[in-house]
Amino acid sequence: MIDKDLLKLLVCPQSKAPLKQVDDELICAESGLAYPIIDGIPVLLIEEARKIN
Repeated sequence: MIDKDLLKLLVCPQSKAPLKQVDDELICAESGLAYPIIDGIPVLLIEEARKIN
């Protein structure tokens, strides 16, 4: 679980929109990308994100 204060600061690197944590991913509704959280560390690399519908 990502700290709530940290989550408020994080944005999608592609769209600069806020991210929402869902299980072990950070979701950006605007860009349609899901960024993984690996060992408690968010991986905010566009090439590591998966597309969501």
